[in-house]
Amino acid sequence: MKLSQTEREWIENCVRTEGFVLCGVASVPDDESAEAAVAEQRFTEWVLAGHAGEMDYLKRADETGEFLRGGLRRAIPWARSVVVCAVNYNADAPRSVDPAPAEAGWIARYAWSGRDGKGSDYHDVLLKNLRAVEEQMLKRFGGETRCYVDTGPIVERDYAARAGVGWIGKNTCVLNQEQGSWLLLGVIVTSLELEREAWALPAADRCGSCTRCIDACPTDALLWTQENPQRAMDAARCIAYLTIEKKGSIEPELSEKMGRQVFGCDICQDVCPWNRKAPVAEHNVLPARKELVNPALEWLGAMDGAEFNRWFRGSPLERTRRKRVLRNVAIAMGNSGKEKFLPRLNEWATGEDAVLAESATWAVAKIASSAEK
Repeated sequence: MKLSQTEREWIENCVRTEGFVLCGVASVPDDESAEAAVAEQRFTEWVLAGHAGEMDYLKRADETGEFLRGGLRRAIPWARSVVVCAVNYNADAPRSVDPAPAEAGWIARYAWSGRDGKGSDYHDVLLKNLRAVEEQMLKRFGGETRCYVDTGPIVERDYAARAGVGWIGKNTCVLNQEQGSWLLLGVIVTSLELEREAWALPAADRCGSCTRCIDACPTDALLWTQENPQRAMDAARCIAYLTIEKKGSIEPELSEKMGRQVFGCDICQDVCPWNRKAPVAEHNVLPARKELVNPALEWLGAMDGAEFNRWFRGSPLERTRRKRVLRNVAIAMGNSGKEKFLPRLNEWATGEDAVLAESATWAVAKIASSAEK
């Protein structure tokens, strides 16, 4: 089915009505195509190299042992096209690399959102909006559809690049020339064969010779080099992975490089030149809670279970849970070098939570080491 200009504009209008700022479509390559083979090989090599860390959902395989995310038709045989939608979540607020008090932590920009004093998770918000678009598409075109927001057997950024939404930067984020990289993606997989000719061509790569994201990454998680110019990340070293996905203890070598990050990391995006003039989100899809910008480590560390739930129920931090967030807070306190945190850290170091105790013990030693210098 080849969309007419009118139908294309109709879909784009539905998407924008639901608060998305960008929209594109990409065809799903046949499993036997050269394009699919290259994508599958790249994903398989990335997983086998250990770059997925403990994210077992990325390693799910079919009965033949092939990774499901290596090819969309393997998981969804009827998939023929993917409508990619992107929402801008940039808030009018400081960056993580801007001057801030040593006693402040950092929560990733996308996790600031909430309404009426309560947290909101972009997965839930975007999925609701995607389904509103899906409903309209089904009424007009029919076919089979499925919506995903970081939950399906699909590498969204690859389809975003092929759909013309943006290019994959050296920091592995989708970059758009007008919107920058403060984008959250949602996709609608459809059985309709929406031909590429009706949509924008893949976006041109505009990173050029810039390596600011690579130079700024504290843990050397970005894998791009001149000799091997891949747009990939060792997630097992990424601060976002360490603070959100990583369970248990964090290695001391990585802990001291985490700085003040307590949930996620924005450094590689904050230094990107394409984000200097990135627009602040106009739609009120994911309004930011200003209290979560540069939050005090003391405040976060003092939260009991009820207080944590009051602030973060329904938000991305709820998925990570309080224990893991406190582990990250302990590490940030240690990296601050501030002796004011020692009473709290010593309390945690003798507590029942073994992982928190280990992190707190490391933090106490780190502060002692900083005091000696």
